[in-house]
Amino acid sequence: MPAICVPDLSSRPFNLTTEYTLDAAPHRVYLAWTEQFDRWFAAPGTVWMVPEINMPFFFETVHEQSRHPHYGRFLCLEPDHLVEITWVTGAGGTEGAETVVTVELTPQGTGTHLRLTHAGFADEKSRDAHAQAWPMVLEQQNKQLAQPA
Repeated sequence: MPAICVPDLSSRPFNLTTEYTLDAAPHRVYLAWTEQFDRWFAAPGTVWMVPEINMPFFFETVHEQSRHPHYGRFLCLEPDHLVEITWVTGAGGTEGAETVVTVELTPQGTGTHLRLTHAGFADEKSRDAHAQAWPMVLEQQNKQLAQPA
């Protein structure tokens, strides 16, 4: 297996952390982040994703009739506990910087406490935009996971 190439974030110190409790079991949340992005986040038909370490992925979101491509690679996968990926978007996103998103899952009652850390932003503006967006994205994930598969 090739070595995992983790981006050097030392020159990009802007990070954020957000937490959310979802009404779905950790296994369902893990699948949402590794195999079912088009169910809750990505535009249907745009996902190319194989949840294996070092495998690249691609998907698009659509916001206000504009498409937003997202790219990355899987860095770490611990089923039902942890997903770590690189995350690259263009203007208005990570500005082309390869950032790292770490999603930690902890059982909480019948649901899941999710702790999302997004690291390596090039500037405060990009970080702050994501700090506003991630809670809305996680709320959308919770709503979609509440619906029958």
